[in-house]
Amino acid sequence: MTTREATGLLARADGRLVIGSDGRSFSDWATTMAFGAIQWPWLLRTLHGGRLADKRRLLDRLDLPYDALPYLGSWKADVGLLTLLVDHILEARPKLVVEFGAGASTLVLARALKQAGGGRLISFDQHADFIDATRNWLADYGLKADLHAVALRPSPGGWPGLWYDHGPLPDGIELMLIDGPPWAIHPFTRGAAASLFGHIAPGGTVMLDDAARPGERIVARRWRKAHPDFDFVLDKSGTKGTLIGRKRR
Repeated sequence: MTTREATGLLARADGRLVIGSDGRSFSDWATTMAFGAIQWPWLLRTLHGGRLADKRRLLDRLDLPYDALPYLGSWKADVGLLTLLVDHILEARPKLVVEFGAGASTLVLARALKQAGGGRLISFDQHADFIDATRNWLADYGLKADLHAVALRPSPGGWPGLWYDHGPLPDGIELMLIDGPPWAIHPFTRGAAASLFGHIAPGGTVMLDDAARPGERIVARRWRKAHPDFDFVLDKSGTKGTLIGRKRR
């Protein structure tokens, strides 16, 4: 399955398809099952990736054909998030963007950066086949990014679940998109992105996808308490919600 194809309700989180997913504890499994029982309404809502007219309007802005994004929704980015990304890049014109979770967002980020005059995009994903497919996807439209398939490891900073074994990252990140790992690993697993907030430039931005889900709402509360140097707001324009954090100058 490539990132261009239709997907099911759940992200892939089994050991056969996720690199290095053997670090999950029994507590992680139990918490994931409990949250899965209460957050199914949010999961069903995310199956809708947005209105077709809105997707076409977005693709027109990017000067991409209508079949460039054949499927959205489920655990992929929806039109709301992708539009926020384009709006931000064309306005802020960041020169360094880092994302966790490759796919449709990678295509949109790379294209928007090109329209904005250029910039470096570094993308990480735990699925090697997704990275290969995304690289080919970008190449179809003359786009490039620094794409990396990396293992998942126990999360840093005392967070539960798993996080990307991404190695050293540069300072001065102007936009960080967090669209992985999947909640099926742990509902708080994306909270570990906070370990990288020190790499974000003053005035830089963090965007957390799926921010309306119960797990991400708890993550947001913890981030607000632990990182007063960021101003966080929840944008509800998409089907899944996006938490936007701006680092004070």
